[in-house]
Amino acid sequence: MTYVIAISNEKGGVAKTTSTFSLGASLVEVGKRVLLIDLDPQANLTLANSIEPASTAQNSSQVLLEGMPARDAIKETNMENLLIIPCGARMSDAEHFLPVRINYQFILREALQQAKLDDFDYVIMDCPPSMGSITINALTASDLLIIPTQAEYFSAYALRDMMVMIRRVRKETNPDLAYRILVTLLDQRNRTHRVIREQLQQTFGAGLFSSIIEIDTRLRESPIVGMPISQYRPKSRGAQQYRVLAEELMEYVKQQKDS
Repeated sequence: MTYVIAISNEKGGVAKTTSTFSLGASLVEVGKRVLLIDLDPQANLTLANSIEPASTAQNSSQVLLEGMPARDAIKETNMENLLIIPCGARMSDAEHFLPVRINYQFILREALQQAKLDDFDYVIMDCPPSMGSITINALTASDLLIIPTQAEYFSAYALRDMMVMIRRVRKETNPDLAYRILVTLLDQRNRTHRVIREQLQQTFGAGLFSSIIEIDTRLRESPIVGMPISQYRPKSRGAQQYRVLAEELMEYVKQQKDS
């Protein structure tokens, strides 16, 4: 059964797209088949996979706004078994046009269900840095929300809004939505980073991934060359840490399915 994940944070600059790309590739490395969906109007995930947003007529905005079958929008990437529904130029219109539709929150979930994506082990969605109608669609369609956050005050503070959103989605559209927080861009030498990470651990407990993603300049370089970190610099710290995250995620999913 396909497991659907949304990666989202209202705060930008927390390695959201990097985590979507790198985690998806790490899961493929261990034999999983993964579909990425770019829902962010900035289309950074699309660009990281060497696809020009303006050049694709089949994309996630067409799925949301025009009812295009999700299967028709799937495209190959440079990595076998890692596929993507890219973002199109019209995605910025979605925040205006979706809310006027009846039951708009369920459009993406219904599209994924109709697509019958059983040939994928995971679907991972990169959400915009906002709590608007696109993100609500993604959370309504998801089994798990991963929230990347820096171990810094403003990023940690933004988690309050994310918790409000989770409670709202659970109440209104998806009572089974789970979440896990992922600490990213961590500098182990920085005392403030260490202290805030400890505070996050005390506050969220099992809601925090044990895996962490430290600062690694190679993670910033990999999207530029159109390759996930596991291919671009397979022995780098970033590649190794996303592999650890993938293992932790798979164990979590296994426990959920067995329970």
